[in-house]
Amino acid sequence: MVDYHAANNQPSAGGAQSYMVQENDWDRDLLLDPAWEKQQRKTFTAWCNSHLRKAGTQIENIEEDFRDGLKLMLLLEVISGERLPKPERGKMRVHKINNVNKALDFIASKGVKLVSIGAEEIVDGNVKMTLGMIWTIILRFAIQDISVEETSAKEGLLLWCQRKTAPYKNVNVQNFHISWKDGLAFNALIHRHRPDLIDYDSLRKDDPVTNLNNAFEVAEKHLDIPKMLDAEVQFDPLDVSTAANRICKVLAVNQENEQMMEDYEKLASDLLEWIRRTIPWLEDRTQEKTVNDMQAKQEDFRDYRCVHKPPKVQEKCQLEISFNTLQTKLRLSNRPAFMPSEGRMVSDINGAWHTLEGAEKGYEEWILSEIRRLERLEHLAEKFHQKAAIHESWTDGKEAMLKQKDYETSTLSEVKALLRKHEAFESDLAAHQDRVEQIAAIAQELNELDYYDSASVNTRCQKICDQWDLLGTLTQSRKESLERTEKQLETIDELYLEYAKRAAPFNNWMEGAMEDLQDMFIVHNIEEIQGLITAHEQFKSTLAEANKEREAIQSIQAEVQKIAQSNGIKLSGANPYTTITPSSIDSKWEKAMTMVPQRDSALQEELNKQNSNDSLRAKFATQANTVGAYIQEKMEEIGRISIEMNGTLEDQLTNLKDYQKNIMSYMPEINKLEGFHQLIQEALIFDNQYTPYTMEHLRVGWEQLLTTIARTINEVENQILTRDAKGISQEQLYEYRASFNHFDKDHSGALQAEEFKACLISLGYDVENDKQGEGEFARIMSIVDPNNSGAVTFQAFIDFMSRETTDTDTADQVIASFKILAGDKNYITAEELRRELPPDQAEYCIARMAPYAGPDGVPGALDYMSFSTALYGESDL
Repeated sequence: MVDYHAANNQPSAGGAQSYMVQENDWDRDLLLDPAWEKQQRKTFTAWCNSHLRKAGTQIENIEEDFRDGLKLMLLLEVISGERLPKPERGKMRVHKINNVNKALDFIASKGVKLVSIGAEEIVDGNVKMTLGMIWTIILRFAIQDISVEETSAKEGLLLWCQRKTAPYKNVNVQNFHISWKDGLAFNALIHRHRPDLIDYDSLRKDDPVTNLNNAFEVAEKHLDIPKMLDAEVQFDPLDVSTAANRICKVLAVNQENEQMMEDYEKLASDLLEWIRRTIPWLEDRTQEKTVNDMQAKQEDFRDYRCVHKPPKVQEKCQLEISFNTLQTKLRLSNRPAFMPSEGRMVSDINGAWHTLEGAEKGYEEWILSEIRRLERLEHLAEKFHQKAAIHESWTDGKEAMLKQKDYETSTLSEVKALLRKHEAFESDLAAHQDRVEQIAAIAQELNELDYYDSASVNTRCQKICDQWDLLGTLTQSRKESLERTEKQLETIDELYLEYAKRAAPFNNWMEGAMEDLQDMFIVHNIEEIQGLITAHEQFKSTLAEANKEREAIQSIQAEVQKIAQSNGIKLSGANPYTTITPSSIDSKWEKAMTMVPQRDSALQEELNKQNSNDSLRAKFATQANTVGAYIQEKMEEIGRISIEMNGTLEDQLTNLKDYQKNIMSYMPEINKLEGFHQLIQEALIFDNQYTPYTMEHLRVGWEQLLTTIARTINEVENQILTRDAKGISQEQLYEYRASFNHFDKDHSGALQAEEFKACLISLGYDVENDKQGEGEFARIMSIVDPNNSGAVTFQAFIDFMSRETTDTDTADQVIASFKILAGDKNYITAEELRRELPPDQAEYCIARMAPYAGPDGVPGALDYMSFSTALYGESDL
């Protein structure tokens, strides 16, 4: 049953909600079409005049005659039966705005929310807003209260029409457009209620103009329904060229989007391939044999960081910008979001990039550790061979000496001399025990550090150890032989023995001192070299006492000579108990004394080097601290800029790009820092106490700064795309930004759910904490936050606001346009597409449209309906 409430009845509790649903169905896009706008003008003008005539007036031009608000207020009084506030009769603009506001306030008092319709637009003669306002009045005061089985007004009216016309031949009411164009539905409704007025069986489906004129004239003459439509104009199909233009526009958007998708996929694939090729190189830990070889690897890595990687950083940034721009264009054109092929999402690329940077860090640390290891190995190897050479020089001939049988033919004194000499040798042998242990320890350390020539080191060390064991055995054997003979020998020259006993350790001390003076050293800072200098100074302080010992030893030999001369003893010339002669002691002493200043010079040279290294550390630290502070400052600035956007979007974009150029002009300072860093590495400096910054830290910070400014520029560009695509004014964008910033309390750049709800309430949305409000808020959140992150970005906010106030293409509109090109058929042919569309777009449709499967199809028929639906849904198109 259909309920027709009086025009002046108050709306029911659900009236406002029902009205809002109907208002959203108003075809705003068709309103922009000239033919449709003309039709709306004429229809709405006729409707207004059907009521204004009751007050003795009418309108001629719908957007001009309502500008002062007087006839608008009169129209509302006639259709509502209520009195409005007294109008202002002045001619000034302020009087007109006040009158229109009184009319709009009256409409709002009836529970109607006027979206984006203001008094200024009506006073300025805005055709779109004026027609929208009249449509709102018609919905509220003419058809809002129609209901059938609790449906909305539009749905109820359509259901009522379907039921009333169901028995009639050739009538199939599916909508309020094409279903009425042949006029049979109008005649069927009149015949159902007044069969005496219409001879329905005499009507022909192929004569729509006659049918329409018949229905309109009968309704006006007998049913007192004003004729608001012209048959010749109202139900002619939309202009074919308009439909074709709409389709071309939609297809062009799809073609451009597909090209951008292909470009993104290629760039993503190339970047990922480069990352996959680079990571194995960074993960290669093949050891080199020398420091020079590892330094060559270090140079290759420096070349990679400074030459090969920076372009890839730019590619990664461009990839993110391209992805965001594409998603914005898809969203603005009401297309589904772009999902790259598996493994090529921005998150996948960021993950691979993170792995790359981890490999870089590990590779650089490995190179430095290897350089240190090899440097240590080379130092140890040189020290090993030096000590081995000294020891081998000392042992040369010792084996033959211990094996000789000279005591068998010697006198008692000679045997005693041999025994004393052997005791001195044992003392000397014991003194060399420490050197042999040092040699073995160094060889063991070289093995543990995986020295590349460990085999030869081990062979030499084993030979020394075997020989040392043999010398011990031979020494013991000779001692036993001499002791057996000692019983027959009782005379010993005590002076020679004393000389030998004191000369041997002194000689060993001198050899140890010379070895220390020639010892290789490696240091990494000033403290270490100063420690060596202190130790050297302490050594020099012992030289005076050592010289006294040397003079005392020489005095023993002098005493021997004196006694021999005094007693007429003929000396054989050599001390029978030792091979250490006074001349050899003096010679070694003089040599050691020449080594002291040489050691002084070497230590001073190393001190100068460490001072130079410290200067390099200070230079790097000064530059690093400056660069680090600059990056931090600019990151904070760009954070403020992204929140406090001023001026037009174009001004903002220009300012941001100028800001970006200013940032890039700082690049010479980064390069200067890289130069200092290279000098640091070449000098093998591994620590820096003057700055908390590392080169790696600053590189990452710089790359993050460049990426952040690029993303901010991209956000403004996307806002320009949104504004231009949706027709948003600069003032509206200012309002959106002001509202967004007001509720973004923590300046995070995103609104949390409760902040967003407060913002919506301030804009007039009914999302209060009741069942209906919560449901509406949940619906809006599903639009602005499809990933359920709990936060709404500014881009999502302006997308939503623009969607609420502007027009978009829909699948139904594209289907309607294709239906026009197809001559009202449910399918279309390739010939028709090539005739009505440009060649490239015609072939685009032909290649993607599925064959039509309906019973009314012909060979080669194409299904334009599924094609149009796919343009706005999940599809491979």
